[in-house]
Amino acid sequence: MATLLSVNVGLPKDVRWHGRTTHTGVWKQPVTGPRTVRRLNVDGDGQGDLAGHGGEQRAVLVYQIDSYRYWQEQLKRDDFTFGQFGENFTVDGLPDDEVCIGDRYRIGSAVFEVTQPRVTCYRVGLRMDEPQMAALLVAHARPGFYFRVLTEGEVEAGDEIVKVASGPGQMTVAEIDALLYMPGHERSQVERALRIPALSPGWKSSMQSLLEEADRQPGATAGNAGLTSAAVSPPPAWPGFRSLKVSRIDPESSSIFSITMASTDGSPLPAALPGQFITVRLRPDANGPPLIRSYSLSGRPGAAEYRISVKQEPHGAASTYLREHLAVGDVLEVAAPRGTFTLARGTVPVLLLSAGVGATPVLAMLHALADADSRRPVWWLHGARDSRNHPFADETRALLARLPNSRAYISYSRPRDGDRAGIDYTTAGRLSAESIRGLDPPQDADAYICGPTAFMEDMTNALGACGLAADRIRTEAFGALSAITPGIAPQAGKVPHQPAHPPGQAPGPTVSFARSGLAVPWHPGYGTLLELAEACDIPVRWSCRTGVCHTCETAVLLGRVDYSPEPIEAPAEGNALICCSRPSADLVLDM
Repeated sequence: MATLLSVNVGLPKDVRWHGRTTHTGVWKQPVTGPRTVRRLNVDGDGQGDLAGHGGEQRAVLVYQIDSYRYWQEQLKRDDFTFGQFGENFTVDGLPDDEVCIGDRYRIGSAVFEVTQPRVTCYRVGLRMDEPQMAALLVAHARPGFYFRVLTEGEVEAGDEIVKVASGPGQMTVAEIDALLYMPGHERSQVERALRIPALSPGWKSSMQSLLEEADRQPGATAGNAGLTSAAVSPPPAWPGFRSLKVSRIDPESSSIFSITMASTDGSPLPAALPGQFITVRLRPDANGPPLIRSYSLSGRPGAAEYRISVKQEPHGAASTYLREHLAVGDVLEVAAPRGTFTLARGTVPVLLLSAGVGATPVLAMLHALADADSRRPVWWLHGARDSRNHPFADETRALLARLPNSRAYISYSRPRDGDRAGIDYTTAGRLSAESIRGLDPPQDADAYICGPTAFMEDMTNALGACGLAADRIRTEAFGALSAITPGIAPQAGKVPHQPAHPPGQAPGPTVSFARSGLAVPWHPGYGTLLELAEACDIPVRWSCRTGVCHTCETAVLLGRVDYSPEPIEAPAEGNALICCSRPSADLVLDM
């Protein structure tokens, strides 16, 4: 008979870590006497990061005394106390390779249901003083699991754990943990997991992504679409940078111009997905560092040539150089098309929202829909200042005319005297949340938004208020992506910079962060590429920091990396996990 050995609780607190403060509830302490277990947690307990822990599906974390003994032997330690692994219930029995998702248990007067394995997170390593712990739990098939509370009640150390029902599908915690995090992702097993009603929505979403990726790229083995969208793009068409010749330069508005590029040998360029971008390396100063910038492809996907459209910023080094010095016949160094902000196939309506030069990726999507003679309802919503600052106006009108179910809504914030309402634009004023609500967009649409950050936030909130689900709303940022640093307070207003305290004369390769416009000489003292980016205040994304969760997966535009430790599963081809890697040659990252 399984037994509840200890009930452990702890409220979140701030802990100093790597020179920063993390808010965490991973420190749990045993309690005596009965405790009431409620729908969201045990009385006296709390979670510091509700995005990754806690909630109805993860109300109670369970870990086994047998795994305690295992890790004491593996780690050569004898200092463990109950709650050591951040669990609420320390139990005798209920091993991960026997307990199944959907199994139900009575403990005391409460009833519980198993919903998912433990979430991989750096904080268990923080609590254990073992940075690799998140990876070790997965690699050794000892993650532990979460309970959902079906019946609230009291529990107490010493209570028997009585199984009252078996989960349909009979998939163990260890099996489903390996299915997501380890290589393989056998389709039949993914489908089996999706048939389990008790599996938490987060894990169902990951399994669904694995299934969809298997349909898109049958036989693909690299990358894990269940953990990150960075794995869903096809491999880059060529490594590093190649030379492309400028064949056209065309004005699009008072500040935006297009550059069309072709292969130097006249052969067609590899097709890009609608919405992808390319990265250009410029050398305005032969003796200085290159300028590396990314631009969305604005032309017709599948065309023999690539077109990008550039806005000349008042103090933009790259855009000014291109505007003032580039000529037809010149050669540019270009990295292959990348990006996951791409048009999804389907029959549901499509909303394309943009402001200014943000029209470029959604324009490529509009081209793709027109070329496919799509019967999908297509909404084109764009904000500009006036007709002189309205790029691609004639081009978009011609494309929309080819789509039988299209609708356009153009906002001019400051129309000129000659601008014609109802012809050049739909309404005066900014494209706002209020105007979006007034249009009553279809709730089953896929929405794609590109423009300034504030614009994308406003449009995302407006569409959400109109009933669109969050997973149907996609955005594309031209600059650095928003940070994901669970438990760490965001540091607003930080501008990427050279490290304040380099560890010494750097003998290694140069690491360039393309989105941030920064190139840094590498030194082993930085640790990992993630830690180097953090030292430069570049926005970063991570969760486990040990090569498990793939939150940090980043496109490598040039170069290669070495891993230490090796990740549980390799990233997609052309990407790197920066939390556990270092450069082995000059490196350009899409950060």
